[in-house]
Amino acid sequence: MDDAGADTLTARVPLRVAVRNRVRTVVVAGARALLLAVSSLAVSTPLLVLFLLSLALVPVLGLGLLTTPLAVTWVRAWVDRRRLMAMRWGGVRIPPRSRVPSADAGRSERAVRVLRDPATWRESAWLPLDALLGSLTALVPAALLFYPLEGFALALGGWRVFTDGTYVGWWYGFVPIGGQGSALAAGALGAALLVSSYWLTPPLLRFHFLSTRALLGGERAELAARVRVLTQTRRDAVDSSAAELRRIERDLHDGAQARLVSVGMDLATVDALIEKNPRKARELLARARQSSADALAELRDLVHGIHPPVLAERGLGDAVRALALRLPVDTEVTVDVEGGRADAPVESAAYFAVSEVLTNAVKHSGAEHVSVDVRYADGSLRIAVRDDGRGGARVGGGSGLAGVERRLGTFDGVLAVSSPAGGPTAVTMEIPCELS
Repeated sequence: MDDAGADTLTARVPLRVAVRNRVRTVVVAGARALLLAVSSLAVSTPLLVLFLLSLALVPVLGLGLLTTPLAVTWVRAWVDRRRLMAMRWGGVRIPPRSRVPSADAGRSERAVRVLRDPATWRESAWLPLDALLGSLTALVPAALLFYPLEGFALALGGWRVFTDGTYVGWWYGFVPIGGQGSALAAGALGAALLVSSYWLTPPLLRFHFLSTRALLGGERAELAARVRVLTQTRRDAVDSSAAELRRIERDLHDGAQARLVSVGMDLATVDALIEKNPRKARELLARARQSSADALAELRDLVHGIHPPVLAERGLGDAVRALALRLPVDTEVTVDVEGGRADAPVESAAYFAVSEVLTNAVKHSGAEHVSVDVRYADGSLRIAVRDDGRGGARVGGGSGLAGVERRLGTFDGVLAVSSPAGGPTAVTMEIPCELS
């Protein structure tokens, strides 16, 4: 084979692979669109009826106050499911807008809060639109892929099921089926639709999700949600800083300050006894020397708790390794951070978050082996901590993970916890940042 033939063969292989991948994408998009078309009508309609009935029961002895929160919970679960589909299937992010009432609120209070939430009414108003417009916008990309099958069946002789050839007994699109000739025309129309689905089905599926986002809340809702998150994280950061300052003040007052006062008193006593009782004076000097050494050690521990020197001097990777060396369990640390270092506040937040997670693993999980993976990828610092303990950890379960979540939230970071009963436990932290 000459060089030109080899080049042609080499060029054909990627094209064939690209066509095969595109066909797979179109088929998957069409199947998802068909599922959305059916579920939009089959789920949104009953949920709308349930919500309206629940509202109608509010004046009837207040029964609606009991059923409305439950109905809204189901509506929000369906909306959240559609948000997840939009993100996974179309790459369209739909920001959440609802606020969950406190679990300790009474039934009437929960109902009132739910009904006062603007997101409740926006999501309930979305239900009929989803049942009509949503099912239609999802049906179009599905029809482009699957409707041609009927046209092919008619062209292959299936038209005889619907007509005896003397009158029009069936329509395929705009083609009246009255015989083999019109059936072939239906097959040609089906072929045209099938070819168009190659280019149109995935974009039309994405259009369905974009229209869903427009109905549930677009950029304005996302900005409002962003403002709420920033307000909460700012409040958490202020509270954390105030708590940290109180801790430092308490540690100084109860620890190093008390020891330094004791040293001063011992030295004053030594000054009075140095001529009268030299032996006692030497004992007090030794005690003062020990107290000063203890005070210096406590000050070093306090400084280490504020910002470890190894973190400032050698970076996050070595600081985590040093942290792992002090653990009583087998700990493996992998670091893949190339291209520089993150900002000092980010490194500090990541370090203390890892420290808290490792402390949980040692105290609560009964783990024998812990692994820490630190890497930087796609503009984010990602840290995964895994242990082989008994599991059962959760955010808000008294394990300190809620504090870790607040610490990371200050930097738009996220925390994910997977800890089934019996283990293992995997805690993943991600902080958006740039290296310098």
